[in-house]
Amino acid sequence: MAKLSHELERFFFETEQPAHVKLADILLLAKERTFGFLLVILSLPSALPIPAPGYSVPFGILIFLLAIQMIAGSKTLWLPQKMINHPIKLETAQGVVKTGIPWLRRIEAIARPRLSYICVTLPGRVVIGSAIALMAISMMIPIPGTNTLPAMGIFVTSFGLLEDDGAISLGGLVLCLMGAILTSSILIALMWGGSSILDYIKIWLGR
Repeated sequence: MAKLSHELERFFFETEQPAHVKLADILLLAKERTFGFLLVILSLPSALPIPAPGYSVPFGILIFLLAIQMIAGSKTLWLPQKMINHPIKLETAQGVVKTGIPWLRRIEAIARPRLSYICVTLPGRVVIGSAIALMAISMMIPIPGTNTLPAMGIFVTSFGLLEDDGAISLGGLVLCLMGAILTSSILIALMWGGSSILDYIKIWLGR
């Protein structure tokens, strides 16, 4: 099975593509790895340290739908045709992929099948799906700071799912927890206009 970085490099840079591409076209690369593959692709733009305006909300919606289907134990995915057939500029997609490939290769270098029961059993997929669903909601919040870390959590967790690497998925779940704390902290600070969760943690540790 070809590595994801190789598949994306071949698709976007080694074969001729039209001026606009669609998620439906990229999805053909997934083969039997549909859920993990698509979750990695959808979280990649927001997880990278580059501006990705306009992608967090629609991709967050798609990620949420996929997560709910994982929780329900679905073996095949369903997504709105209008969204997966929405055209994306080839130059924009190539820019994201070019930036993301080095990060993909770093994770691929350490990924291998281990603790696979976390990724393939229903309880494990329910936990992963629940964490991803919460992070997808965070991605959809139009407030700075609520997108990148949750998207990174989804990206790493889903990459473990893609490679049947439960250890990487567990690392991703830790990032999801950190993302949940950060998002909650930001929201509480905005609502109360005062201390955030992080401030309270610092005070508690100081005692």
